[in-house]
Amino acid sequence: MMWTIAPEPFDSPVAAALWRAYYTEVSDRYYLLHEGRRTDPAELEREIAARTGSELAPPDGRLLIARHEGTAAGSAGVRLLDPTTAELKRVFVREELRGRGGAPRLVTAAEDAARDLGAKAMILDTRHDLVEARALYARLGYEETDPHNDDRYAEHWFRKNLN
Repeated sequence: MMWTIAPEPFDSPVAAALWRAYYTEVSDRYYLLHEGRRTDPAELEREIAARTGSELAPPDGRLLIARHEGTAAGSAGVRLLDPTTAELKRVFVREELRGRGGAPRLVTAAEDAARDLGAKAMILDTRHDLVEARALYARLGYEETDPHNDDRYAEHWFRKNLN
């Protein structure tokens, strides 16, 4: 199999590199759409440093890393919000490896991790411009819901029962 997915410490060098790639892409997409510019490098560094991903550490979270033919290719995180609800975070596949089945595998693995943590449902939020993500979640059985948070960048909220 060309894809493997396994847990990884949130603060590993592999996780840090994927977080940087993820955040750079989604931040640049936002600023290019709304302000016609890329993310300011100083802002990028502050946000990357401020969002360590520690909420994805055991016992109440998991960070999963996908590897394609042995190379770190993507990530997905899960964190318990309460004993039966998990949140899906940081779903990302490197651009050059998209379209090869990595994202659905990551989300499915994250659902399995959420079940292992005791979750009966998975929720997530995303932005309007992340059309690929919204299509993926719909394809995998997530239903759009009313807002479940007040994140300033969240524009779409999804939920899936994990039973």
